[in-house]
Amino acid sequence: MTVLIIGGSGFLGAELIQQAATAGHVTAATYATRPGTASHAVWYPLDLRDPGRVDAVMAEVGADLVVNASSGDADWAVTAQGPVRLAMAAATYGSRLVHVSSDAVFSGARVHYDESCLPDPVTPYGAAKAAAETGILLVDPRAVVARTSLIIGDGDSVHERVVHELATGTREGVLFTDDIRCPVHVADLAAALLELACGDAVGVHHLAGPDAVSRHELGILIARRDGLDASRLPTGLRAHSTLPGPLDVRLDCRATQRKLRTTLRGAHQFCTTPA
Repeated sequence: MTVLIIGGSGFLGAELIQQAATAGHVTAATYATRPGTASHAVWYPLDLRDPGRVDAVMAEVGADLVVNASSGDADWAVTAQGPVRLAMAAATYGSRLVHVSSDAVFSGARVHYDESCLPDPVTPYGAAKAAAETGILLVDPRAVVARTSLIIGDGDSVHERVVHELATGTREGVLFTDDIRCPVHVADLAAALLELACGDAVGVHHLAGPDAVSRHELGILIARRDGLDASRLPTGLRAHSTLPGPLDVRLDCRATQRKLRTTLRGAHQFCTTPA
């Protein structure tokens, strides 16, 4: 099988490349600014805002499976319109599409969200992600939209770097005690995405860990795992900040987890061993 990873130079994209190649798949990947370091992928520059380039890459790769792990933040042209453009190209070339979405599509008003919950975003990024979901499934109802949460690794994710910098005093800021999510390990997420892709799953799925923790609680787990002084992590309340966005969003992944062989571990489990 030929697999194309959109956003292969990112944190999740790099893990997807590694796992796809290890599974024996012919692997290609795209980048927006510079290629990643994986030597077992063929790299293609891609701007999702350019329909001609999207079509050209899809035609050249001839992928059986396309996994969109790209992130355009709140840029509507990249985050909302780009994935729909990709879905149209995937449909044209007969490729199966798995799109990675976010818990940012929810407001937090109901706290617990399963796959049947409709998006109600409160930020531009969340609105762009929600629009992409809707557009993709209109273009291709057999596509997979996989919502996830904070993605953690073994010391190399953005969230982990922030914890290290705060604990060592090289960064200013706080970790919120009222900002709650369900973190997932990047290896579990990548394995689950590829498992869904290789099966007959369609529609919306939730892929996050079972443990709901605050940013500060997650920071403590990471600091203890990595031998840092967790007492040095400064705390604050997001509700008292000017940052927009939901406070408490917990993805209920039980329905999806029942379909998977891959276990989506919680933060208390995957943060128990040293990085």
